[in-house]
Amino acid sequence: MDSVSNPARVDEGIAGSHWRDWLRLCMTPLLGFHAQKVLIEALGGPRQVFEQPIAMLRRFVSEAQAQSLLRAPAEWSAVCDRTEAWLQQTPQGVLQEVWTWDHPRYPQMLRDTEEPPWLLFAQGQLQHACRQGVAIVGSRNPTPQGKENARRFADQLQQSGCCIVSGLAMGIDAAAHQGALESAHSHRCATVAVVGTGLDLVYPRQHHALAKQVAQHGWVISELAPGTPPLPHHFPRRNRLIAGLSHGVLVVEAALKSGSLITAELAVSQGKEVFAIPGSIHSVLSRGCHALLRQGAKLVETAQDVVEELPWGTAEPPRVGSPAKGDVFTDSNQQAVYKALGHEPQHLDSVLLLSGLSLEDALIALQQLQDINRVVAMPGGLYQCLH
Repeated sequence: MDSVSNPARVDEGIAGSHWRDWLRLCMTPLLGFHAQKVLIEALGGPRQVFEQPIAMLRRFVSEAQAQSLLRAPAEWSAVCDRTEAWLQQTPQGVLQEVWTWDHPRYPQMLRDTEEPPWLLFAQGQLQHACRQGVAIVGSRNPTPQGKENARRFADQLQQSGCCIVSGLAMGIDAAAHQGALESAHSHRCATVAVVGTGLDLVYPRQHHALAKQVAQHGWVISELAPGTPPLPHHFPRRNRLIAGLSHGVLVVEAALKSGSLITAELAVSQGKEVFAIPGSIHSVLSRGCHALLRQGAKLVETAQDVVEELPWGTAEPPRVGSPAKGDVFTDSNQQAVYKALGHEPQHLDSVLLLSGLSLEDALIALQQLQDINRVVAMPGGLYQCLH
């Protein structure tokens, strides 16, 4: 399905419509996106739709749909009241708005997608547009290296001018938002969190502080009205907005059946770039990325690999994998252990064999590397570099 056609006709008709009208249209039973689109294109906007006699409505939708349009949905008034209350409880330094399809802040990239939401609920630094969006998605239960990759790619892409888009979920999503916030500036939108609940709720609950930070330096948005709980079917639909706001989608770690692959597939259907970070052939969380690579996704090792495929230029960001400022190894034992660990988790026995160090020297070096966040200890006596 194409995006809404004939925008001049639509804009002419919906000038008098209010977000309450759009909300009622979205909440009307039996009326899916296609029927809503037909009505809006034919009649001009939701207010005009509700003003029509049933005979006119029957020209465009079924009898049951026309009858449904004549009655306000049972919960509509209560949802409007919750939305009004939410709009009046704006936190200091943050804007809260409802964006209808014709609102001047409504992202054009979403208008151009196959099934754009008719209204969005938005919170944050809404005066700054989301420009040069890049989505970073992945597992809710990533490896330590996966989280570090998400954080570093997000930080470096944000520094190169990208807005990092993700879903505020546990794991890779959270690491991506955190990375984008590390060097965020107040003069632009650093990151966008697209959520699967109403904006008066935070899911998961432990991300209250993160959601607040995102709102201070970017946007938190949802197509769901205040009061809407986190139901399972909300999240796959949320993924189409993540893809829609982005010029490309980077999958960091993902199993073969995951929401991240849904986001990647949506990006492909929208003509967007898809990127994947390769991993160990023994890791379940690498299989989704490897499947994407076999299907034509671009293998990336650095933030520059992403930027060079995007339409706004090839400004060189810092290289992912290079030591962070101040991460200079203080002795040869640290360097030997770091080299021995390589790219995959290693058991202590392997570290001893590959480094040639004694047990005592290796353990001291490993502890020192953990202290400077260059190595992480894992269950089962394994250690992994944070490249």
